[in-house]
Amino acid sequence: MNPKVDRYLSKAKKWQKELEKLRMTILDCHLTEELKWGVPCYTFQESNVVLIHAFKEYCAILFVKGALLNDANGILIQQTKNTQAARQIRFTDVREIVEMEDVLKACIYEAIEVEKAGLKVEFKKDTEFIIPEEFQNTLDEIPALKTAFDALTPGRQRGYILYFSAPKQSRTRESRVEKCMQQILNGKGLNDQ
Repeated sequence: MNPKVDRYLSKAKKWQKELEKLRMTILDCHLTEELKWGVPCYTFQESNVVLIHAFKEYCAILFVKGALLNDANGILIQQTKNTQAARQIRFTDVREIVEMEDVLKACIYEAIEVEKAGLKVEFKKDTEFIIPEEFQNTLDEIPALKTAFDALTPGRQRGYILYFSAPKQSRTRESRVEKCMQQILNGKGLNDQ
């Protein structure tokens, strides 16, 4: 048991019993406990296998390569349509965790086997992401913006494409493109300072 995780759990205002139960269930599977990205992370031979998250409406166990798991019980959730590798199982009561403990352990052991086998998630290529029409029109109108965008790393390009694609209304997508143009021209990613 990692003292950093002890501190994290002691400060948890909501879901404390649930997080403790998830922790004990995961530790029963002989993974190494660490604190990464501000949350409990469990590793096998230094590879991230599973994390514990607390959200407003639920707490969750997140399998880093969950897309590769069998999911015979149909319990793994893809958080958003753009999430490629990770899958979670959500809980709102400690009783749910107790009732599913055997299934959870089976998923954890399967995730460990995925790591042992060295399996990798096949990520979409950046060219598979659809550039929203509003952004494409702006790129066509302003060659310097297209040049600057093409010079960004694939991850930064993907970040912008996902950000611009998210709103349902065209007006909002256009507004986002306008707000980010200078940052792109400056060679910065969406979250760069």
